[in-house]
Amino acid sequence: MATPLATVGIASIGEMGAGIAKLLNAHNYKVITNVSGRSESTCERARSASVELVESDKKLIEKSDYILSIVPPRDAFSTAHRITSALSSFGKPYEKLLYYVDLNAISPATATKIAESFSNTMIRFVDGGIIGGAPKHINDGTWSKPSLVVSGPDRLDALHNSGAHFVETLNIKHIAPTIGPASGLKMCFASTTKGLTAIAIQSFTTAHRLGVLDELQSHLKQYSPKIGELTTKGLVGMPPKAYRWVDEMKEIAETMRAEGGFEKDLFTSVGEIYRFVANETELGAEKTESRKLGMTAEDVARLVGEGMEKKKQKVE
Repeated sequence: MATPLATVGIASIGEMGAGIAKLLNAHNYKVITNVSGRSESTCERARSASVELVESDKKLIEKSDYILSIVPPRDAFSTAHRITSALSSFGKPYEKLLYYVDLNAISPATATKIAESFSNTMIRFVDGGIIGGAPKHINDGTWSKPSLVVSGPDRLDALHNSGAHFVETLNIKHIAPTIGPASGLKMCFASTTKGLTAIAIQSFTTAHRLGVLDELQSHLKQYSPKIGELTTKGLVGMPPKAYRWVDEMKEIAETMRAEGGFEKDLFTSVGEIYRFVANETELGAEKTESRKLGMTAEDVARLVGEGMEKKKQKVE
């Protein structure tokens, strides 16, 4: 077996993390993760992606050349804090070159705050974002890959022996020399896709309760087929991710306020839609690996409608 080009630590192994791990393994990278305190399903997901399990963040740091942070937005800062805290356990300044690539759905302001937490360490912070779905191996031997946009003063393709190959393998695009543009681009992109899905949740649910959902879909197919396709795909894919998107909408709202000059109301309200789906409908229990409900747009509309009816009854 060939010597791995580099070792990549991933925090944590969700759907995206597992997909990236499989892609890296297929291109001769060793992938590791710390699963201490995590559920058995997370450990099993890591094993199925051929990820080596380590018992602490200290071991993750010791063995990694890169650490990719891919966690729910609410956990982005605490995950970075775990790594900086683990550095103190070495007892002396940590001198090995290590890149911490934050690929979370966070605002430029949050990315800057996290970058500052690494300022007095030897770890190089890279701002980033993921646009697109998890990598998948295609039957013809190729891979479908998301776009990993990054920014900051440290270029991954220039600063490590495996850098150029690593960048090509993960489809990484360095878009700016400062912290913020990469996470900002992710926010702007996600505002359109997840914003549209939130509109579709309201539109399809209301149409279902009015008894005109079939007619709505028929008219979308005839007069706006692309929107019909996008909304249907968005609705079906949304349920297991709704809980993650609550805090992502907060980050988008802050980005639009700080960088665009807009009020936060719009995406604060979008976040409330996803909070409702995650916490007050049966769809909130869905897991990517074992989908049961919401496999059609009609079922999503029905279940959200049922949640709305229960909410109405509580109020009355």
